[in-house]
Amino acid sequence: MGFLLRRQEVLNVEQLQSMLDDSPVRAAQAILIAAREGVVDAQALLGQILLEGRGIARDETLALRWFRIAAQGGHSMARNMTGRCLEHGWGCAVDEAAAAREYRLAAEAGLDWGQYNYANLLATGRGVMQDQAQALTFYRQAAGQGHAKSMNLVGRYLEDGQYCLRDLEAAFEWYRRSAEAGDFRGQFSHAAVLADRGQIDAALEWLRKALAGGNLNFLRTAHKALARADDPRIRAMAEAYQQRAAA
Repeated sequence: MGFLLRRQEVLNVEQLQSMLDDSPVRAAQAILIAAREGVVDAQALLGQILLEGRGIARDETLALRWFRIAAQGGHSMARNMTGRCLEHGWGCAVDEAAAAREYRLAAEAGLDWGQYNYANLLATGRGVMQDQAQALTFYRQAAGQGHAKSMNLVGRYLEDGQYCLRDLEAAFEWYRRSAEAGDFRGQFSHAAVLADRGQIDAALEWLRKALAGGNLNFLRTAHKALARADDPRIRAMAEAYQQRAAA
């Protein structure tokens, strides 16, 4: 199947996404054609594969350029990814204030990842004045859309009673929803609640899921918490977390 250049015949983004799994190089060529033809979704996708080096030579500077083009075309995820590049210095100098502006625009457009990333900067005071109450507002917005990481963080605020009324049952419900949506920190939080309630077998199941998906920083922190657990079966999980972190 050849790559057709007339705009009306350019492959749509669903076809391009599917092609990436089967033939990344071929897909990258089609994505480039579609992006040059002005297909905004393809422009955002081109930025992503350039950032990852998937099917095309990795080029963070060019990735950012395409994210900006797609963002100007109204693509909210490309706006969010522009913020990510600015926050982390991918293809540019780190500029947290500029990142915050991009995240805010993506958040105000209703993008859950934009809401989450903007909330993170508000919560830590990076690029913007620290404002935990506003951060919680944006976490709630993202959580309401099913954003797994935000669900866990809303649970944290509610459990601690920070910048909101303490509500343990609501907190535990957010942890459960976060866990079921696949966030490893939510799975760990949900497991902790289950363990406190004496549901050790169920807690161990969620701890195994969190172990499978957790990143290095999480594994190191979780290992320390598990090592202090009352139940010996929970403490035994600490070794598995430590071994995974070491690997």
